[in-house]
Amino acid sequence: MKRISIMGATGSIGTQAIDVLKDNRDQFKLVSLSAGRNMDKLREILKTVEPEMVSVMDDGDRKALASEFPAITFVSGESGLDAIAADDSDMLLTAVMGSVGLAPTLKAIENGKDIALANKETLVAAGGLVMNAAKKNNVNIIPVDSEHSAIFQCLRGERHSEIKQLIITASGGSFRDLSRAELDNVTLADALNHPNWAMGRKITIDSATMMNKGLEVIEAKWLFDLETDQITTLLHKESTIHSMVEFVDNSIIAQLGNSDMKLPIQFAFSHPDRLPMDNPLDINALSQLNFKPMDFERFKMLELAYEALKIGGTMPAVMNAANEYAVDRFLKGEISFLDIEKIVELRMEEHEVIGEPDLETILHYDKLFKSNMR
Repeated sequence: MKRISIMGATGSIGTQAIDVLKDNRDQFKLVSLSAGRNMDKLREILKTVEPEMVSVMDDGDRKALASEFPAITFVSGESGLDAIAADDSDMLLTAVMGSVGLAPTLKAIENGKDIALANKETLVAAGGLVMNAAKKNNVNIIPVDSEHSAIFQCLRGERHSEIKQLIITASGGSFRDLSRAELDNVTLADALNHPNWAMGRKITIDSATMMNKGLEVIEAKWLFDLETDQITTLLHKESTIHSMVEFVDNSIIAQLGNSDMKLPIQFAFSHPDRLPMDNPLDINALSQLNFKPMDFERFKMLELAYEALKIGGTMPAVMNAANEYAVDRFLKGEISFLDIEKIVELRMEEHEVIGEPDLETILHYDKLFKSNMR
């Protein structure tokens, strides 16, 4: 039985991961989990599962929960995340949003845990550090993003030297049918109305700006050890083909499935095996699959992500931090939708890149560009 821990259990990925574990109690054991400030959702979860340990942000919440659930050990703060990273589970699902997942992910790798990676920012900000640590500690990094899971599945048994390119598909987000001029007056409610996927607020905004796809491009470079010009993106409105791999003989292998994050989550948990699950794709019902080249002028944030990847060093971490800051301000109603990309582009232009940053340097710039940009 594989022992699983979850960092970010109350978010969209975390709650679906809990469902996967409950559907496969004979295969997996939930060892520990962490939550932020959504205590109502955490209490709801703890009424259906009983992990050995739970980490929360606030120590007051820790004390209150400890009295309600005496069979569970509760911890809090950064030391609580460290405790999750150091427990005796076999795999850690990193499903927190933002760079907060970076340090505990590295700690989990140092403790020899396999990582089910749903936190994009970990590889965006520190891809070299993370992948080198995984190699050093003989740890598997199994992607949970539907696109990277698709590529991972397409590459099983294939030779790295025979890869021509990765083709990452994109739904286009909430505003995929709008022109650039029409983006001037879009609202927060409009942006949060994703046509295909049910996701958290931040990632839904990233999908609307296409920064989400840019982060995935940077992730793919590190996950699959490829050059930037070997990673392309393609608009695919149906979100049925989750991504593809083209090989040197021009053969293309694709992974298809419903828009259901439980599939890549379960695949990461069960790897290298596959387990049965409900919600099959009805191939007979597919009427058409549409594809369209990506327009960098229309989706400026994707172009910025490619630029950050080519520059390297601290630039991807700065781009990511600036985006987190800008999206947070948009979610609070403080800036317009198009202001997000203006802020990110300006901060990238102002940044003096450090070529080979260590973790302390990356975290310094992450904090700086999220706290001192007003």
